[in-house]
Amino acid sequence: MTGEFEHTLDAKGRLAIPSRLRDELGSVFYVTLSMDRCLSAYSAENWQKFSDKVDAMPFVKQRKMRPLFAFAARCEVDGQGRILLPQNLREYAGLEKSVTVVGCNNHAELWDSAKWAEQHAIEMTPENIAAVMEELEF
Repeated sequence: MTGEFEHTLDAKGRLAIPSRLRDELGSVFYVTLSMDRCLSAYSAENWQKFSDKVDAMPFVKQRKMRPLFAFAARCEVDGQGRILLPQNLREYAGLEKSVTVVGCNNHAELWDSAKWAEQHAIEMTPENIAAVMEELEF
């Protein structure tokens, strides 16, 4: 998934999902916590791959993944292209009004727009991009 999209969370906690990403996420997908204090959205297929990977871990390691499953929400896109984000997920990511939806390879991320602007400023310097490319041996 690729791209960056600005959207507004409505008073009921509904968020419009960009049509381009909806095509990749599907009409039903999963949203859960991210270590970056945003939310991650996975298509049903990618969620199953993620779940299968966790299933293959020893039980002690599986327990460490508990928060990602406990707070995961199965989201269905309504007729207007929106999903309802549960309150606990909105609170975790600090989503109140302005939300930036970011494509991130096999998932999308849902960021508070102000937090995304800060992260974007850090990540989008030529020096950082060069350092990441070198670290990943590109």
